[in-house]
Amino acid sequence: MSHSGGIGRWQGAGLLATTLLGTGVFILPQLTLQQAQAQALWVWLLLTVLAVPLTMVFGALAGRLPDAAGPAHFVATAFGELAGRVLGLMFLLVVPLGACAALLMTWSFIEPWFGADWRLAGQCGFLAVLYLLNRVGFQLSARLQLGLTLAIVVVVLLLLILAALQAGEPGQLTAASWPSPDWQASGLSAALALGFWSFLGVEAMTHLAQDFRDARRDMLPALLTGLGLVGLIYLGCCWLLLAVSPPGSVWSMTQAFAALTGSDGQWIIAVLGLCSGLATVNVYTASVARLAWRFSCQGVLPALLQPLNRYQVPERPLLLILLLMLAVILLSSQLPQPLEALIGWVNGVFLLIYLASMLAATRLLPARYQPLAWLSTLLCLGLLAVLGLQLWYGVLLIALLTPLLWWQQRLRASAVARP
Repeated sequence: MSHSGGIGRWQGAGLLATTLLGTGVFILPQLTLQQAQAQALWVWLLLTVLAVPLTMVFGALAGRLPDAAGPAHFVATAFGELAGRVLGLMFLLVVPLGACAALLMTWSFIEPWFGADWRLAGQCGFLAVLYLLNRVGFQLSARLQLGLTLAIVVVVLLLLILAALQAGEPGQLTAASWPSPDWQASGLSAALALGFWSFLGVEAMTHLAQDFRDARRDMLPALLTGLGLVGLIYLGCCWLLLAVSPPGSVWSMTQAFAALTGSDGQWIIAVLGLCSGLATVNVYTASVARLAWRFSCQGVLPALLQPLNRYQVPERPLLLILLLMLAVILLSSQLPQPLEALIGWVNGVFLLIYLASMLAATRLLPARYQPLAWLSTLLCLGLLAVLGLQLWYGVLLIALLTPLLWWQQRLRASAVARP
């Protein structure tokens, strides 16, 4: 599924930026400030810095080993087919959970107009939009998401400029100063866990490496450009809320917009949040559909998922993934606190995928990338301790998938060995 006229460097940066900003850009800065107060600035700076080596390693792997299976292909190349297939199916089975959480957050932007009674219908409508966007190929989505990234940047820059201009005016704003680091601050680990959610998405871009015009040349610069932009936006939003919020409380981005522009900015934040949330799920939907197609070609999943439509898109895997998302949405609607639980489970699985990919990089990348690969491995191990019990869903998937896939391999080997 290579496309000579596919995704370029700037489109790739836009894709990653909207994937990382996603549902969190207008929500997570407020939540991290509520958890860690002014120390949330250090949380976002730390997460951005920690994401750089991980992003560089993923970019180098995707540029040298472009494949629709993404991290599953890297791990299979380094440690064997069984390990790669377990990792790939973990990704396939966690994306519907993450998509459900993301769509819940996306709906929250427009719920004030429609009410909670329409939440389920709204999420189902989002799935229909994702199908229409993906069935015609990913180049259209790439162009749309680059435009969305620019719109978010313009709005955030406008608010930051207005905040800086008004910060010195008495009675207008409580100017935020850069806080001194205090790693004993209450809620710091909770803020780190929330912020980690916003940096999930780099690995999804590796599934789209074959859709780039030149993955070896453009993948790494695209990922680093997108990451740097996202880090600056989150830091800017966090400082902005510190600057405009009255003492003792933390305003939302909507309230900050209204305070700085003198108008009701709820609809602007709602539209950008809605589009950004859908953009995030859109990238994951395309990524996991390509992974399912690749696994079908390899015999891991049924052969009926192999045909491509006239746009060279794996439409049947796309429908399968959307149906899984629908099932999770219907089931999670019965949970008392679905969002918090889903975010925790998703974080744990993705951290295990990141760790396996970094270990694979220590065997696959040339010598100049080895320090980054080992540093990234150590960072993942450190984050394992932060997430703790949230890893249970990922560990359960490994325990269930490993014997099933091993048995499948044995059956296939026995069938080949028969005369």
